Amino acid sequence: MYPNLKLQIWRSGIHQNRLARELSIDETLLSRIINGYREPSAGVKSRIAKYFQLDPEWLFQSESESLSRRVPRNGSSREQRKW
Repeated sequence: MYPNLKLQIWRSGIHQNRLARELSIDETLLSRIINGYREPSAGVKSRIAKYFQLDPEWLFQSESESLSRRVPRNGSSREQRKW
């Protein structure tokens, strides 16, 4: 799953079907990409990132990558707890 992509779609208020139409992407394909069932091609990543005017590397960061890059809230260097 791509939580940053989901967040941007939510923040923009656009519906997935409209985003798919605007990007000329099949709605089912877009849904599978957003939910992590399908890896997007470089071209699709680029089009989506350009639409949101964001870095594709950040936008398509997986859930596990996002969790591993978080900094502990208290600022300590201890290993982050696993929930």
